[in-house]
Order: sequence, then C-alpha cells, then structure tokens
Amino acid sequence: MIRLLLVHESGLLRSALASVIGAEPDIEAAACSWRDARSRARSLQPQVCVVDTDSPVADKAARKGEWGKFVASASGEGGDCGLLVLVNSERPGPLRRAHEARALGYVDKDAPPQRLIEAIRRVAKKERYVDDALGYGFLQAAKIPLTERELGVLSLAADGASIPEIARTLHLSTGTIRNYLAAITRKTGARNRVDAIRISQCEGWV
Repeated sequence: MIRLLLVHESGLLRSALASVIGAEPDIEAAACSWRDARSRARSLQPQVCVVDTDSPVADKAARKGEWGKFVASASGEGGDCGLLVLVNSERPGPLRRAHEARALGYVDKDAPPQRLIEAIRRVAKKERYVDDALGYGFLQAAKIPLTERELGVLSLAADGASIPEIARTLHLSTGTIRNYLAAITRKTGARNRVDAIRISQCEGWV
C-alpha cells in the first residue's frame, strides 16, 4: 500500500482529489494544507508527497528553501519520501523551484487523474516521472534570466519593501539594490520596476 500525502490549499479541491486517488486499491491518501504539511508528514511518514505548486503559500515556502525540510519531515529517520508536484506549464518559475527541491515527479495540472495516479506509482518506486506536456515548460524554466540574488531582491520588492528596507534585509547598500533593480528591469525587458514585478509574477519567477 502506497502512503500518500496531498498538500493543497483549497479544501474542496484537495478533498475531491484525495477521494479520487484514495479509490485506487493500492493507494492510501491523506490530505492537508501547507500550514499543517510538516506535522502531518512527520506523523504519516508517506512514501509520496503531492504538492500543488500554484499555491502562493507553498510557492513562497519553496522560494525560502522550505520544501527540503518538508520532505525531510516526511521521510523521517531512514525513510525516503518522493516529492511529486502539480505544476502549470505556463509558469516556469514554480517548475524550476520544484526541480531545485529535487522533485521526482512532475504532472501538468490539466492532466487527467489517471496520469497523476501513474506518476504516484512511479515515484513510490523511486522512479522519475515527467509529464510529456511539461517539456516546453522545462525549457522556459531553464531560461529564467535573473540570478538567485536578483530574484531575492525582486521578491522583496514585490512584497512592497522599499529600497532601504531591501538593503537592510539583505545587508547590502541602497546603491547596490538600485543596481540590482536596474539590471532586473533590463533583463526582463520591463519599462520600470513595477512592470518587472508584473512580468515576473506572470511567469511565476516571484
């Protein structure tokens, strides 16, 4: 029996999806929000964790490097939990962060349920699964023009932080932050900082 934990912010959707998955004779499905994910993972010790990357809460956790801690909680001592992500092929940012978190499985959110179930079984065997529909998304994810530092600066700006606040948070000078923002605007082809944030949010970079 495959123990599975589904992490989704929409209570209605996660209940429906867990019901569909749990109807399979070889899968035991539990579901929760990201807020409860680590505690549920520790208690359940699932073999597979399915995470919806379109959730702003989960994606923010990914940008802060918390997905690795979540998978570690799910794995426990001597365990080995496989991460499987539900992704939107048109938003390469979350796809790239899932790859950086060493996800084993990637399924397009528009895929039929049977494709997700197939991916769950593959990941439970520690096999990689990549939905064919995500090929172009991976190519776009590889082309993100901003460095990790630039993404960090832009994320803070997107949250409403001023240049002095960003500088204090990152322990840099205000001049350095202005240089980063100028580089970000140029690399994204934006008209200004606000436009750069808009473009980056549409792509899922921040």
